[in-house]
Order: sequence, then C-alpha cells, then structure tokens
Amino acid sequence: MSHPQSYEILLVPEFTDSEGADVGTSGVGQAIRSAVVDATGATGETGYPRYAGEGMVADIDPATHTVEALLVDGSEIDYGLSVRISEKHTDG
Repeated sequence: MSHPQSYEILLVPEFTDSEGADVGTSGVGQAIRSAVVDATGATGETGYPRYAGEGMVADIDPATHTVEALLVDGSEIDYGLSVRISEKHTDG
C-alpha cells in the first residue's frame, strides 16, 4: 500500500457552544496554524507512518486519514484544539 507523501495539517479551535464560532461551521473555528508535513519514512510510536514539517510531527493513519499523534513545536496540543488534514498533492 502506497502512503501519501505529504499532508496539510490545520490546527483549529473547537467551541462548546455557538459563541465564538463562525455561522455554519458546526462549532469549529478558523485555523490558527497550518503546516505541510512530509513522510519521514519512519514509523511513529503509534505504529503509523510519521510525517514532519514546519514545527509539527504527526503519526497519520493513511487508510482513514486520522491523526493518531501530534506534536506542535515539541509539545502536545491543548484541550479545545482539533486537527484537520488533507492530502497534499504535488504537481509534476
């Protein structure tokens, strides 16, 4: 199975009520940080492929596109933040 070579990761705040959320976003705010992460060729502690770049290190399940582990600048993310990803396609 071929794994995607890169993903774009978006770090977004989640809201517990409609206060602070944009209309029609179902409680998810605008991205406060993003990064393009590339496959490192290593397997992370979770057993999934490891991706790194722009201060983020993530273990991502390529079958479900689920982020199983994430460090931002060497630290775990705070409660109230969520991660969204999309496969990054390269031209060429």
